Amino acid sequence: MTLSDVSRAGAIPWTGNGGLPLDAGYLAETFSALACKNRVPGAQLAVHWGGETMAVDVGELEHRRGAPVTRESAFPIGSVSKCFTATLSMILVADGDVELDAPLVEHLPELYGWGDQLTLLQVLSHTSGLASGPDSEDVTAPSLRRYVRDHCRRQNRVLPPGGGFSYSNAGYILAGLLIETITGMSWCAAMESILLRPLGLDPIFITGPQLKQTVRRVATGHSVNTAVGRIRPVRQSLASAEAPAGALAASAVDLVSLGLMHVGRGVPDLLPVEFAEEMRRAVPGADPFGLADGWGAGLAVFHEGANDWVGHDGNADGTSCYLRVDPVGERVVAFTSNANTGMGLWQDLLGELNQYMPIGPRVWASQGPPVEPPPNCIGEYANGDIEYAVTREEGGNLRLLVDGDVALLTCHDGLTFTFADPSSGRQVLGGRFTADRHTGKIDGIQINGRLVRRSGHSGQRVA
Repeated sequence: MTLSDVSRAGAIPWTGNGGLPLDAGYLAETFSALACKNRVPGAQLAVHWGGETMAVDVGELEHRRGAPVTRESAFPIGSVSKCFTATLSMILVADGDVELDAPLVEHLPELYGWGDQLTLLQVLSHTSGLASGPDSEDVTAPSLRRYVRDHCRRQNRVLPPGGGFSYSNAGYILAGLLIETITGMSWCAAMESILLRPLGLDPIFITGPQLKQTVRRVATGHSVNTAVGRIRPVRQSLASAEAPAGALAASAVDLVSLGLMHVGRGVPDLLPVEFAEEMRRAVPGADPFGLADGWGAGLAVFHEGANDWVGHDGNADGTSCYLRVDPVGERVVAFTSNANTGMGLWQDLLGELNQYMPIGPRVWASQGPPVEPPPNCIGEYANGDIEYAVTREEGGNLRLLVDGDVALLTCHDGLTFTFADPSSGRQVLGGRFTADRHTGKIDGIQINGRLVRRSGHSGQRVA
């Protein structure tokens, strides 16, 4: 284990809600113990508060290979990459190259015939109505433009533009194509020259045309089976055309640098304050049930304590990463890990950090006692090319089937349901059924932020 950047005095004497000081030794010892508990091979935690950043690193880049995690180690950050794509998009908005509320068809002729009402704000806030997109291994498009032509069409919608929230990787690839069209550069080149280098960050991509060697070590993701104690390295499967949705690798300290664009005056020479505020202002009608309390133009919004926090979660193949920012309190918390069980480590860490700041934890409590499943929920559903099915066992329990995976559902009031998380065994909020507002019949499922429409529904009605 190493400690880095532990302030000039060696510890930050913070006094939070619990009235207890948080110092580097306490944080390092706790972090190490919780990483062992959750079987996470390697992880980083960086906390910025009071103008200082404390960083703690633990474990190995790859299980049993001996290379230690350091402050400079980069981790595939998955969907936290969307924060960078959204920030780059907002820089173009601030420069006057594109309008946040103008139809994107003005820049992208690929959208002619269906995207006349689609805007950048809708894309960045996941209210575009687009399906999530195919699994990475099913993506054959060699470029962002071809991906958009194949997967950002009228038939790939689950809602009309602006009709509600449905988390969409495809939408962020569309944003990436917009960046390429406006700048005349690839998404990777634009990301490097317009955002990363000005922030003082190294460009590290796990896929894409600018994949290149870096002197910084990149952590290997791991699949951890806690039931049998097995830890296996996994490779990153993200397709090149999906780069704007998840191709970046970064350290926890790198994520703090991005987060500092949203505290105080931020970095006004790069992103003026009013455009940073737009990124974290919850969009009306964007209800990311189970993910957050709201969504802005690129950042999730969490109601915690007196101030709203913003940020994003990211899961690449065998990695779990998180970013949280308190713009008013000028605090940033960033976490990276190289295991699917990193989510459990993050939740445990939040339990510790809550003594000092009301950041969570973002654990959705049980929705009350079990109730009978809603009538007429059995059937087939879809989000783009991904098919879902709800069936009933002989004992009456519901099963959710997704691409061969099976989850047993426990239903609660409000059409919500929980199921056991496969990596931790914890009962977690799985999602909710949605009902037609006119007939009351079940017409969809909102799960992991994605709206899954019942087969046969056109996607024209707001769920």
